[in-house]
Amino acid sequence: MAFSLHRLHLFLLPFLALIPITNSNLTKDYYAKTCPQFPTTMERIIVDKQMAAPTTAAGILRVFFHDCVVGGCDASLLIASNAHTTAERDAELNRSLPGDAFDLIVRLKTALELECPNTVSCADILAVAARNLVSMVGGPYYEVVLGRKDSLESRASDVAGHIATPYMPMDKIIAVFASKNLTVQELVTLSGAHTIGFAHCSEFSHRIFNFSSTSQVDPTLHPTFAHALQKLCANYTKQTGMSAFNDVMTPGKFDNMYYVNLQNGMGLLASDEALFSDNRTRPYVDLYAKNQTAFFDAFARVMEKMSVYEVKTGKDGEVRRRCDAFNNLKATAS
Repeated sequence: MAFSLHRLHLFLLPFLALIPITNSNLTKDYYAKTCPQFPTTMERIIVDKQMAAPTTAAGILRVFFHDCVVGGCDASLLIASNAHTTAERDAELNRSLPGDAFDLIVRLKTALELECPNTVSCADILAVAARNLVSMVGGPYYEVVLGRKDSLESRASDVAGHIATPYMPMDKIIAVFASKNLTVQELVTLSGAHTIGFAHCSEFSHRIFNFSSTSQVDPTLHPTFAHALQKLCANYTKQTGMSAFNDVMTPGKFDNMYYVNLQNGMGLLASDEALFSDNRTRPYVDLYAKNQTAFFDAFARVMEKMSVYEVKTGKDGEVRRRCDAFNNLKATAS
């Protein structure tokens, strides 16, 4: 019987997912001649910042992801709003992004502009910073190709619908990731970034206070863990900065403990717990909890894939002189 093109496509899908997505305009040695000190300058400033502020790694990872999923990896999230316009950074879903991440980008861009004026894009700086910091705190090292240009627009109104929230049902979360050409396994893999960083009490308070008419706390939470969170967040409505580590066991180390925690009822956010309770995602949680190498390999692949998502090259963008402002003040931020 003839083997149809449709059946061939279905047969190849699992293998196609493993092939790295690249852009012919991006190369590993893009700055080799124009800014040869790029990698050493990046490394020096990143190490200094992470040592001074250990939550920087998690912050940069969040900023990188939030930037890429809205219009591509183009540093549009780094643009600052002004009196007349509202940029992505000030959309509701981005207001909790940590200042240390933005501070690191400012430091990196300032140093590189002094060494190689008008050469290194903010989008490349963000992509490399994310990779270096993941590796620095124990995670996998992966290749980052270079040559991205910076976006010429940034609108807060573009953000909604592109970023999953802790309260979304799993069907919706899967759909959001699918819209970025990310599979269910890649969704679980990227969620592993929660092995570092923290979440504000307001993001999970509904799980520990007045959860339902029959239970004060979400019964899927480990009782001891829930009690500790209640004590920590007792005054969260008045002290709005109160937060908890996503991974209370090894909060500063990029490892697979996040998935082990999910198995033990210690997922902080409702969306974390949903990864374990949903039959579509649980097999990958169990795989990564048992096999850190499998998690690291998958994380490296999906970060390589994410880092080239809808990148701007050539005349589709620019190399900003400052990461928080367009070179042309008439560019779009509305």
